[in-house]
Amino acid sequence: MATAKRIVVLKKERCKPEKCGDYPCKRFCPRVRAGDQIFEIDKETKRPIISESMCVGCGICVRKCPFDALFIANLPAELDEKPVHQYGKNSFRVYRIPFPMKGKVVGLIGQNAIGKSTIVKILSGVLKPNLGDFKNSKTDEEIIKHFSGTEVETFFKELYSGKPSVSYKPQYIDEIPKMFKGKIRELLEKSDKNKKLKQISEKLNITSILDKKVDEVSGGELQKIAIASTILKDSDYMFFDEPASYLDVKERLRIAQLFRELADSGKGVMVIEHDLIILDYMTDDVHLLYGQPDTYGVVALPKPTRTAINTYLEGYLKEENIRLRTESIKFEVLSSVQMESKGVMVAWNSFIKKYKTGFKLSADSGSIAYDEIIGILGPNAIGKSTFMKVLAGEIKPDEGEVNMNVKISYKPQYIRPESNETVEEYLSSLTKDFYNLTYIETIIKPLDLKPLLKKKLNELSGGELQRVSIASCLSIDAQLYLLDEPSAYLDVEQRLGLTSIIKKIIQRKKASAIIIDHDLLFLDYLTTRLIVFKGIPGKQSETLGPVAMKKGMDTFLKDLGITFRRDPETKRPRANKPDSQKDREQKSKGDYYYLN
Repeated sequence: MATAKRIVVLKKERCKPEKCGDYPCKRFCPRVRAGDQIFEIDKETKRPIISESMCVGCGICVRKCPFDALFIANLPAELDEKPVHQYGKNSFRVYRIPFPMKGKVVGLIGQNAIGKSTIVKILSGVLKPNLGDFKNSKTDEEIIKHFSGTEVETFFKELYSGKPSVSYKPQYIDEIPKMFKGKIRELLEKSDKNKKLKQISEKLNITSILDKKVDEVSGGELQKIAIASTILKDSDYMFFDEPASYLDVKERLRIAQLFRELADSGKGVMVIEHDLIILDYMTDDVHLLYGQPDTYGVVALPKPTRTAINTYLEGYLKEENIRLRTESIKFEVLSSVQMESKGVMVAWNSFIKKYKTGFKLSADSGSIAYDEIIGILGPNAIGKSTFMKVLAGEIKPDEGEVNMNVKISYKPQYIRPESNETVEEYLSSLTKDFYNLTYIETIIKPLDLKPLLKKKLNELSGGELQRVSIASCLSIDAQLYLLDEPSAYLDVEQRLGLTSIIKKIIQRKKASAIIIDHDLLFLDYLTTRLIVFKGIPGKQSETLGPVAMKKGMDTFLKDLGITFRRDPETKRPRANKPDSQKDREQKSKGDYYYLN
């Protein structure tokens, strides 16, 4: 019978030999105490190097490391092949690799730090796989031979011969202004292989910003510029790493439709995406990735999109006997009786807020019930954050008066910490419950904050900062929680986990919440009523609601020209294909958001 292979990973940026107290990982290791040479100390970095073949997997070194720098994992016994790529000794590795297919949009889903970006870098030629031999680079012939007899062999043969052209949109678009200082038009003209700049600019709605400088645009505009640059190269294969980030729902649907057009024209498109509705809408097949973040990732065989997403929500990969999580995710379709008010907790009056730019927000009066979660939907630059800042007391309206006579905890959209406090110092100052088991189980563990506790706030990445900001908002003892785009930067697993965290806290504290987000599946799973923003972005807007979920979604989706149905297994919302029989049928009835 095959035995599981054990791997040990040292997170190098966390390892601090000068501060840990003389290598407790080594001192407490049973094999070291028995006289075995399982540990070495690197002469230059002073970090430990651990023999994976000698490790017994007791986990003592993991528990003793004060900086959570060590990870030990047992690979599935059936996984007897070499890694496709390993970053070094005691480093992250990824097993297996998907392959792009001409005429299809192929998706990748999985947790952050599970290998998705590594895979698209390999397939786009940015990174050459070392096949687990991190000490020696591999030749083209060696790589091709390794994949002999598979579809990937053919792809790599073509890739390394230069036969198919490839283009790649990286995950981190904030590097673009550092690399290019000119106008957007000049940047895109460099990529414009077949003189399609006008056509693609119109489809991505960036024509009006082409004569701006790259460093003058928003994150959403920068994202669309990166997508446009990738498409304009007119490559045979195109790879997009998290293209929906920073974009509102309408823009996400726009790029999804564009990717489908690319596939229909014969291109091979591969996409990493955490918005499951958008992934469902644009892909033909999806690969699930499983493993342990920062330790190893495994690519599962492709499944048709609906099956793949349902499997992911179920949390169990039957073919490989792998459980992705302990609980499955099931969507509850609330009836009108279930959505009846439990008594008003707080109400606000109608108000108007104006800006010198000419933008004007006219907000209706509204109220929120006890133990209720209301979602806010609308395009970017339509006043959603302004509305929430007025409710939070951060800014004053120009007309009308808003007095929320309840204690409010507010998480803004953009977080810019300047403090050199550690995460632990910061969060423990917000709540006396920080060291209680309930707090640890409800906040620390689900948001994966333990590895961040000793880090300073001003050292955190965008995703880390988002999780800490969510934790800080939910740590405060309040009656009303206001969260602006909490799903940004989070992977699918973290988004699903966050919905559970928010629900539990609201129920336990008998509090309420209002949440702005662009992930419709996230809001569908979490909220019972909606506030919908309509108008002209950057100019004027007005609000509808809070109204019942059905009415709010019908209004919002009608404006987008898209209909949703329910998956019969999970009850999750799914976007209908444009002009499909179901799409036409629902539009004829005005039934854009299907409850049953």
